[in-house]
Amino acid sequence: MDIFFVIGVVGMILILLAFLLNQIGVWKQNTLLYDSCNALGGLLLVVYAFDGKAWPFVILNGVWTLYSTKDVLVAVLRR
Repeated sequence: MDIFFVIGVVGMILILLAFLLNQIGVWKQNTLLYDSCNALGGLLLVVYAFDGKAWPFVILNGVWTLYSTKDVLVAVLRR
């Protein structure tokens, strides 16, 4: 099994986990856990997409990662 495939699957799971837990009301969108899951998941998907030269997905997940990372930093600095 290719390491980049595993990286992509873990990234996908993190983003879907954050989405599903938000949808059922366990996590709120402005929490550190939600934003951290999205940031790490997005970063892993950037790595996966970059390996596959899937440039639209590199850009999509790159923006996702940057936005989520900004939210993580804001949450950490608020503490």
